[in-house]
Amino acid sequence: MPEHGGNLRDAARLYGRDDWIDLSAGLNPAWYPAPALAGNAWHRLPEPDPELAAAACAYYGAPHMLAVAGTQAAIQALPRLRPPSRIAISAPSYAEHAHHWALHGHSARQVPYDELAGAVADSDVIVVCNPNNPTGAVVSRAQLLAWADALSARGGWLVVDEAFADMDNTHSVADQTGRAGLVVLRSVGKFFGLAGLRLGFVAAAPDLLKRLDAELGPWQVSGPAQQVGKAALQDTAWQLNTRAALRNDGARLHALLARHGIASSGTSLFRWWPEPAPEAFHDHMARRGIWVRLFRDGPRGIRLGLPPDDTAWTRLAGALNDWTKDKQ
Repeated sequence: MPEHGGNLRDAARLYGRDDWIDLSAGLNPAWYPAPALAGNAWHRLPEPDPELAAAACAYYGAPHMLAVAGTQAAIQALPRLRPPSRIAISAPSYAEHAHHWALHGHSARQVPYDELAGAVADSDVIVVCNPNNPTGAVVSRAQLLAWADALSARGGWLVVDEAFADMDNTHSVADQTGRAGLVVLRSVGKFFGLAGLRLGFVAAAPDLLKRLDAELGPWQVSGPAQQVGKAALQDTAWQLNTRAALRNDGARLHALLARHGIASSGTSLFRWWPEPAPEAFHDHMARRGIWVRLFRDGPRGIRLGLPPDDTAWTRLAGALNDWTKDKQ
């Protein structure tokens, strides 16, 4: 399987310690406070809750949405819904997209962001993360819709992974997913910080959602996940306050890295840069109990999420100071 962040057991196995600061997954460290669950949450079979689907449509602005056990479930299932096709996946991006399209008889290739427009003419499916994970690159809404129309005209798909779009929906195309061939993936794991909940949503035309639902099978999302997810999607006050806090923290992280000569890109939830010595930087941080995301190739670099508290900010600043001194 592709390598991912959040693998603290690997960190402990390799380096020991029990005081890890996990900055490897790009999640909101101030996660949504889950409400108390209904008494039968663990007992009743989790039939789909129409109120959850309605809350998701209202929050994401989509006409139709299907709840899934994290967008990973949809990423694995979508390639099974097409005959062998020509697939272009934005690169670099979340590695699971390329991994699963390559497993099911498709001709899958990875295409740099600045070459995606040229890949539309000879592809059946374009897959793009927007904003991109890990670089934060963005494709404009107008460009995405133009690609979607071109692909749909010949039975193709545009799949847009908007897992990190909650901070700024300017370029989201979720509201346009009533049209054929446009698929949008959304997650409550990143902005809401609820990765362990395993809840995501797919926005698409009803016929495609019906096929995807049948492929995934019954009881996709647990009852507790549905209850917590609905509360999070409907809590507009928490969402507004959290966006303001994350913008401040994202700017703080950007500035901290800049003070150490690191020119980063990204979103309010993470920063990325093509570090010349990524393995050395990763090891340097790990020896100080800070787990960051190492990208070994395609391109090589480092992704860093937000520290959870003042103590973590201080430890990160100290580790960066040591890194800067060691390079001098």
